[in-house]
Amino acid sequence: MDLSSGGVAAMVFKPILRGEVGQLSLDGQMLSVLMALDGRMTLEQVAQKVGMSLADIRPVITKLTNLRLVETVERAVSIIDQEFIDFLIAKMSIAIGPLGEIIVEDGLEELGFNKNNFPSLRTAELINFLSQEIQREDKRIAFKQAMLGKIREKGY
Repeated sequence: MDLSSGGVAAMVFKPILRGEVGQLSLDGQMLSVLMALDGRMTLEQVAQKVGMSLADIRPVITKLTNLRLVETVERAVSIIDQEFIDFLIAKMSIAIGPLGEIIVEDGLEELGFNKNNFPSLRTAELINFLSQEIQREDKRIAFKQAMLGKIREKGY
């Protein structure tokens, strides 16, 4: 499994119980991460728990996956709805003008998605990404506040 690119923060892993674990040589980081994986916490939460950055935990998870000691847990991923997209475009257009819709579409594409398949778990990342396009600080703050309110309202 290639974890070198893409968003791994929201991925969830669980340990695979195998008889020969005692025969494998695991370093301290690998053992800490393996013990922290519970099949419920995201990789970002696990990294925080063991005191590692996502960049540091990637190679550890890759090694554990290659040793077949962990596997991903498939979770139902909720997708942001059209009403959220419309609100996002409206707020972006207020902040930067008529190019708001194009900026939103480009931002979604830059993150590897489109209007129809963006995971709700990554809304905060999208908002931060898009807000970088807003030059005026007061408008950037207003945009972020409005979007944070919408995220809370939607339960994303």
